Amino acid sequence: MLTLTADTSERTAAATGLRTAVAILDKWGASGEQGEAILRVSHSTYARAKRKDGLVSINLDRDQLTRVSFVLNMHGTLRTVFDNPENVYGFMRMANDNPFFLGRSPLEVLGDGDIVALYETFRRIDVLRGSQW
Repeated sequence: MLTLTADTSERTAAATGLRTAVAILDKWGASGEQGEAILRVSHSTYARAKRKDGLVSINLDRDQLTRVSFVLNMHGTLRTVFDNPENVYGFMRMANDNPFFLGRSPLEVLGDGDIVALYETFRRIDVLRGSQW
């Protein structure tokens, strides 16, 4: 009989979150390099998360879990704000004239892998729905 410990369950939840974040980044049109930088994971971890059967359990540190959370929450906000998939998934590739983005797309800003840029991008996307968490 398999006994699930908190550690095993946390590793499984981390893998599920990472796989979901990678799938979202793929739908946003992120390159592998961008996705790896945004989530701060290795190329091999990113590739395994991209495969349907490739990642069952993983240890992620607090920073990596925070990055996964930001991607999931940005996606949730975009799904709340927009009705059509073209905007839900295309918004992150659109040039943005907000002073923070300086004409770059949110995905371009995130692609540098800077956690502050990830947070600031999340804040600006969250404002679209009225920041009512």
